[in-house]
Amino acid sequence: MLDSRLHRARQLTAEQGWTALLVTPGADLFHLIGHVAAPLERLTCLVLPVEGEPALILPRLERPKAEQAPVRLIDYPDGTDFIALLADALPVPTGVIGVVDAMPAAHLVPAQRLLPGVRWEVAGRALAPLRAVKSADEIAELTSAGTAVDRVHQQMHRWLRPGRTEAEVAADLAGAIRDAGHARTDFVIVASGPNAASPHHSSGARVIEPGDAVVVDIGGTMPSGYCSDCTRTYVIGPKAPPGFAEMYAVLQEAQRAAVAAVRPGVPAEAVDAAARDHITAHGYGDLFVHRTGHGIGLDTHEEPYIVAGNAEPLVAGTTFSIEPGIYRPGAYGARIEDIVVCTPTGARRLNTTPTDLVHL
Repeated sequence: MLDSRLHRARQLTAEQGWTALLVTPGADLFHLIGHVAAPLERLTCLVLPVEGEPALILPRLERPKAEQAPVRLIDYPDGTDFIALLADALPVPTGVIGVVDAMPAAHLVPAQRLLPGVRWEVAGRALAPLRAVKSADEIAELTSAGTAVDRVHQQMHRWLRPGRTEAEVAADLAGAIRDAGHARTDFVIVASGPNAASPHHSSGARVIEPGDAVVVDIGGTMPSGYCSDCTRTYVIGPKAPPGFAEMYAVLQEAQRAAVAAVRPGVPAEAVDAAARDHITAHGYGDLFVHRTGHGIGLDTHEEPYIVAGNAEPLVAGTTFSIEPGIYRPGAYGARIEDIVVCTPTGARRLNTTPTDLVHL
């Protein structure tokens, strides 16, 4: 499988007219050679030339973790000029070289100085096809991630109660995400009352009160490396704030419309429009302030992005969020987020908890 991925990456590199591709630590490196490397001040970099043998340059103290990588290893001791090693590993140190988006400037800029005859290109968009379409095994891992994060939402009554602060609830949820099977917690948003109108609110000292609407957006990374991400909105007690239930019904219908719009060949922006047009038609258009979704896999945010202006057609096997939101500043907000996979016949939800408004 890794050999096939390296071959495909080499093909995409050649199609761009580049002489080589440089891949530093991150999801792209793990996807291509199965190696997890920390981004350090020391250089770790996969050199993938169009012609010639691929090689992984890495610190000598990191070599034991990389022995199973399907490429030649070039290790170096501390004190080595590793940028010179990088230049030497390029069979043709001229032309155009693609670099992954995550390559640190501290490594890229010295390489540019050492190789003035090279033109450098950001490789992210060109390499998107490598990871955007998931295999059956990858979809199975993302399904497991969805099931794990669903288990946390199903137990929300254990933690989300009046009298507790957002931060206290968030701390409990961080542990629950790991207990549900994730290797690590990536983020927890607990946004209550007027804070729910901030889509990326940082959980703080506000005390949760009866009648609050609370947006809970949580996600983590599974031992496999694949990510979860799911948002549900709750109301504390039997009575929602004035106008909230009506707004939430519009949001739920919009999310369903976007899910229903998913199928191969449909432009990504059409899925965004399905949610946005419904929300706008009911008078809330100015209160939907972000895109409808993002791809997910080894990164929580990756291709494809479900946003106006992205005319790329969806492909069977792509996985992404559908997460419209409506946010009334100073009052309340709501978001519903599911991860879906595009299948030949439409969308399949990987989060299966109901999207109905839950009163706790």
